[in-house]
Amino acid sequence: MENKLWRRFNGDRIKIPIYEKVENAIKRETANAKKLKVCIGSDSQVRGKIAEFATVIVFLRENSGGFMFICNEKMQHKMSIKERMLIEVGKSIEIAYHLCDLFDKYDVEMEIHVDINTNPQFKSNVALNEAMGYILSMGFAFKAKPDAFASSSCANKVV
Repeated sequence: MENKLWRRFNGDRIKIPIYEKVENAIKRETANAKKLKVCIGSDSQVRGKIAEFATVIVFLRENSGGFMFICNEKMQHKMSIKERMLIEVGKSIEIAYHLCDLFDKYDVEMEIHVDINTNPQFKSNVALNEAMGYILSMGFAFKAKPDAFASSSCANKVV
């Protein structure tokens, strides 16, 4: 987990472990009397034989904007849409699980957002039931499109 390269939206690399960076952000924001909510999501794009994934940790300050940390990864592996959607979900769960004790410790609400459409007419819908079951069985809150802005907007912009 800690060997992944994380960055800020402006491109600045995060040079300390992501766990430490997230804890520092929570401490800073709560010291400034900001109530936080964290949304974790992933998205992917296929270009030729390469699938690129982006996972984001989005910090929302109540009535005061937000910021995010980003991790991009590439995979060379032919996969179905369902497999790709579930890999996205797995990446989000991995980081959520790694950080969940921080969210509990500092009483920060956290949700996992998935770039899966709730409308059966869309291809990504084939993974909805499995994704929802996986996330809820881990004890995490779950949001899908159109309410899943961390994956469908934030991660989508940086993949």
